[in-house]
Amino acid sequence: MPLVIGVLVETHPGERRLSVVPDVVKKYQGLGARVVMQKGAGLPAHFRDADFAEVTLVDRADEVCAEADVVFCVQPPAPATLAALKPGSVLLGLLQPWASAERARQLAERQVTAFALELLPRISRAQSMDVLSSQGAVAGYECALIAADHSPKFFPMLTYAAGTIRPAKVLVIGAGVAGLQAIATARRIGAMVEAYDVRPETREQVESLGAKFVDTGVAAAGSGGYARELTDEEKAKQAERLSRAVAQCDALITTAALPGRPAPRIIGADMIARMKPGAVVVDMAADTGGNVEGTVAGDKVWINDVLVIGPTNIPSRMPVHASEMLAKNLFNFISPFIRDGALALDWEDEVISGSCLTHAGEIRHPGVKQALGL
Repeated sequence: MPLVIGVLVETHPGERRLSVVPDVVKKYQGLGARVVMQKGAGLPAHFRDADFAEVTLVDRADEVCAEADVVFCVQPPAPATLAALKPGSVLLGLLQPWASAERARQLAERQVTAFALELLPRISRAQSMDVLSSQGAVAGYECALIAADHSPKFFPMLTYAAGTIRPAKVLVIGAGVAGLQAIATARRIGAMVEAYDVRPETREQVESLGAKFVDTGVAAAGSGGYARELTDEEKAKQAERLSRAVAQCDALITTAALPGRPAPRIIGADMIARMKPGAVVVDMAADTGGNVEGTVAGDKVWINDVLVIGPTNIPSRMPVHASEMLAKNLFNFISPFIRDGALALDWEDEVISGSCLTHAGEIRHPGVKQALGL
C-alpha cells in the first residue's frame, strides 16, 4: 500500500493558506505517495480542485483522516478532526505547541506522531524547512505595504512641477527574517529606512540593504538566532535612545517576537506620544500581545494622532505565494523519509527528534512539557 498524504480544509478563522500546492503534489506522487484532499481546500488560496491532477477528493475531514498516513495542516485542526486521525498516523504543520496542553494530550492519547514546525531546530540543514522564516518573509513584505498604504505621505521622493517632496522615513524594529524583508520592501518603495535590533550581528545585514542601523548601546544576542530577554537596566537604556529614532519616523514597523512567549513590549505610550502627527505604526507581533503599548490585535486604533495597526495572521493576506513557500517547507521536511512509497522516520535525525511534539502516546518535547506544566 502506498503512503497516503492527507490535506484538510483549514478551519481557523481567516486562514487562507494551503499546506500543498499542485507542483508539490506532483513531487509526492513522484515519490510513490498518494494524496487525498478535502474538496475546496485550495479555494481560499485561489487553487481549484481541478488544479490538482490525480488527487483523490473527498467531502469531509474525517474521510481524509480515515485514509491518510500523514496529514498536513497550516493551523492546528479542530478537536473533532484530531479525534478522527488514525492511531499511528503523522500530523505535520504549524501546531502552536505552547498554546494548548489539552491539544497535546489529545494527540498523545490518540497515538499520533505530531511534528510542530515551530520546534524545528535552528540548524543550517533545516533552513529549507523553516516555516517560521518563510512565513516571516511574507509578513515583513506585507507589513511594509500596510505601512505605505496607511501613511499620509509618499514613501519615495517625488519631484513635480512645483518642487520636490522628501521621502518618508521608516523605522523597522527587529532585524530577523521578517524585519529584513520589511526593510528591503520599504527601500524598494523608496523610503529612507532605519532599523534596530538588540543583536549586534544584524548590523551588517541591515546596512547591506541600504538602511541605517540605530545603535542604542544595548546588545542581547541569545541562542538559536533569537535575542535574549533584556534586564531592566538594558530596557531603560534601549528605550531612551530608541525613543529619539521613533520620534523622527513617519512609519514604524515592529517585528520582535519570541517563539512560545509573549511579544516583548518595546514601544511605550510615551514614545507614541512623541511621534509625528499622522505617523503610522504596524505591529507585526500583535498576535502575541504586541511590541507596542496600545496595539489591538486585528484592529486599527488612533492614539492621539498616530495610527496603530495590529494585523493578525499576516501571511494569509498573500495566500498564493505563502502557500507555495509553506508547501515546499513541508516537502523538504518529510520527503527525505519517504522511501519506495513508504514513510521511514529516522529518530536519530536531529530534525525529526527536535521537532517532535508527540509520539507513541507521549508528549516528547521537553520545552513544551515544561511550558505547559505537563
